[in-house]
Amino acid sequence: MAKTVISQKLPPDIDPTKAPLAYGDRALPRLNRELKDKELITRQRALMTLCDYLHDPEHIADALRVGVAESLKALLSDKDPTVRHKTTEVLYVIATHNKGRDAFLDYGIIVPLSKLFDDSVDLARKNAHMAMEMMSEIPYGAAGVVEAQLVPKLVGKLRDELNEIKELILDTLHFCLREETMHALVAGAMEVFTELLGHNQAIIRAKAARDIMDLSVPLDGKNKACEVKALPPLVGLLKDGDTYVRSMAAGAIATITITTQGKYLALEAGAIPHLVELVEDKNSEVRLNSLKALTTLSEAPEGRKELLKHVDLIKKRMEDESQAVVKAATIAVRVITWKP
Repeated sequence: MAKTVISQKLPPDIDPTKAPLAYGDRALPRLNRELKDKELITRQRALMTLCDYLHDPEHIADALRVGVAESLKALLSDKDPTVRHKTTEVLYVIATHNKGRDAFLDYGIIVPLSKLFDDSVDLARKNAHMAMEMMSEIPYGAAGVVEAQLVPKLVGKLRDELNEIKELILDTLHFCLREETMHALVAGAMEVFTELLGHNQAIIRAKAARDIMDLSVPLDGKNKACEVKALPPLVGLLKDGDTYVRSMAAGAIATITITTQGKYLALEAGAIPHLVELVEDKNSEVRLNSLKALTTLSEAPEGRKELLKHVDLIKKRMEDESQAVVKAATIAVRVITWKP
């Protein structure tokens, strides 16, 4: 299942012919009427046409004015799988527009859309998650997803969904965790994210590490990361061949090791040698996050003792081309060389 690719092709028994588009101002009102038609083929054709028509952002506001959002909301529960998957595709296009995201909240689309997370059609599920991820990219959209109590459901879907949908879920949760973390912690998100650190796809490993970092911002999250033993696999990812994975792993370690417990668990896992090596990584974000992690680890006497051997290497980063890295290196050197 992990290697399944979701096909964009329509079933062979579906007539792909689009509904004829009326002229001018009559186009959208007619399409909206056809979305409510009793004839299946009429609804399908209207959705095909609407999907193409709304790719022009100027048409989205007009579509919302004639009531298309309410019609699409009703079609989410249509018995026909093609209608459902094209409806979610149209909603994704609408969600790319600010007024479209407003409509999701105004017409209460978030919860009905989430019901398609359980749809038997792969493409309907994927489109539903694409629309939800797009919605969550803005703060009030993410807040709407959290308020709809969808975080536990999203966490649960990470265990058995297709990989390309897992990516979307991890992105949605990333934005939701900026708004609120308790629902995710209670739902076992830290455990699931930690499991995904061993995934065979680099992008999923990286996004899982990023979400661990998000979830570890509050103290409860840091403690949970230590409890579920997230640090050893994160330390292992510091040697990953993918730049994004290394960066997110170092960032997560830097966040968790603010606590004393986190510091010592990271030291036990052998984090310092790998982080020191990343100080000279080609990617500036990797260098930045590794320096931040080394700074927190140097606050422990054992960490400071080990890092005093590498001060000269870290000092070189004080002349880095990235000003953020220069600042992080300056702070790291000051903390490492501090004397009571």
